[in-house]
Amino acid sequence: MHIDKDLVAASATPMVLAILCEGETYGYAILTRVRELSGGKLEWSDGMLYPLLHRLERLGHVTHRWETADTGRRRKHYAITATGRAALAERRSQWRAVSEALDEIWLEIAEPRKGLA
Repeated sequence: MHIDKDLVAASATPMVLAILCEGETYGYAILTRVRELSGGKLEWSDGMLYPLLHRLERLGHVTHRWETADTGRRRKHYAITATGRAALAERRSQWRAVSEALDEIWLEIAEPRKGLA
C-alpha cells in the first residue's frame, strides 16, 4: 500500500523522537527500526530522515556525537534531549486527538453514501 507523503511527513517527527526514547542510535538503525515498527509499511530513505534529524537538532530536540564502530567507520549517533521529550509528549497528545477524531468520523460515516461518492 502506498502511504501519502503528507501522512509520512506528519508522523515522522514523533516516530523519530519515540525511537530515540529507546536510546541513542544512528541514522541507518533509525531507518531499520521504522521499518520494523511499521511491519514494513513505512520505508524511509536517507533523503527523508537526515533533513529531519538536522531540523530536530536545530530545534534542540536531539543532539549528536560521533562514534567509531568496531569496523572503524565513524557514525553520528543521535540522542533525544529533555526538550525533545517534551515535544514528543505534546505530539503524542495531538496525535491522539486527531486519531480519536478520525475514528469518530470513520464510525459515523462508515461508507460513502450512494450518489455522493
